[in-house]
Amino acid sequence: MAWFKRKEKGIQTATENKKDVPKGLWYKSPTGKIIDADELAKNFYVSPEDDYHVRIGSEEYFSILFDEGKYKELDKNLTSKDPLGFEDTKKYVDRLKDAEAKTGLKDAVRTAVGKSFGKDLVVAAMDFKFIGGSMGSVVGEKIARAADYSLKNNVPLVIISKSGGARMMEAALSLMQLAKTSAKLAQLAEAKIPYISLCTDPTTGGTTASFAMLGDINISEPGALIGFAGPRVVRDTTGQELPADFQTAEFLKEHGFLDFISHRKVLKKNINLYIDLILNQAIRN
Repeated sequence: MAWFKRKEKGIQTATENKKDVPKGLWYKSPTGKIIDADELAKNFYVSPEDDYHVRIGSEEYFSILFDEGKYKELDKNLTSKDPLGFEDTKKYVDRLKDAEAKTGLKDAVRTAVGKSFGKDLVVAAMDFKFIGGSMGSVVGEKIARAADYSLKNNVPLVIISKSGGARMMEAALSLMQLAKTSAKLAQLAEAKIPYISLCTDPTTGGTTASFAMLGDINISEPGALIGFAGPRVVRDTTGQELPADFQTAEFLKEHGFLDFISHRKVLKKNINLYIDLILNQAIRN
C-alpha cells in the first residue's frame, strides 16, 4: 500500500497551480455566522441565522426598491474636482482615481428614478466604499439635483444615507453641502412632496447633521450606527459615561430621533406605505 504514502518529502506546489476557493462564495457576519453568498443575496443581504443586515451599496438598494430592479440613473457622470489642490499622504486627485478604479463608482452617491409599486420614485443612495461615503461637492450637488427632479416632476424622494461625514479634502466646500441639501429639502416640504430618509450603517457626521435627519419620516435599518461625533468625543465633551447601545438605531428610536426601524425584507413595502399615508392616497400592496 506504499502508493498511499508520499515517498518524497518537501514537495511543494507552484503558486500558480494552487486551487483556491473563489472569493465571494461565502460571507462571514460580525457575529461569526457563515452564509452562502447567493443565499444572502436572495435574503435581501440579511443573514438568515442572526438577522444581521450586511452593508450594501446603491446597486443593491436600487434592486430592492425599484420594480424589477429597473431604473434610470440621474447625473451619473458628475465627478469631483480638486479646487484646493489638497494633499496629505496622497494627492486628493489620486485618491479619487484610486476610489473610482476600485469601486467602479464616480463618487459616493448615485441617484435614480424608477417605478416602485407602480409609481415613480426618486432614490439617492450613498456608497460607503467610495472614500468612506464622504460628502463632498458632488454628493451635495447630486442630492440637490435629485430634489430638483422631484420638485419638477412631483415625485417622492428617498435618500439612503451611509456615510462617514463631510469630505475633509474639500474643506469648507464639503460643509456648504449641508446647507445646500437642507435648502432643497425645505423646498420639497413647501411643495408637499414626501421625503423619506433611511439611515443605514453607518450614518455619521455631516450627513446626520443635514439631510439624514430632515425626512418627513426618518427610518433606519436594525442595528445601524447613527450619530454625529464618535462616542469618545461625545464622552469627553459631556463628561458622562455613555450607555452600551449608544448611537444604535434602537437607542435613537427609543429617544425620539427616529420614527421607525424597518427590516430590509419589508423596506420597499414600508417606504411606499409611508408615502401613501403622507399623500393621503390609497395604500398600495
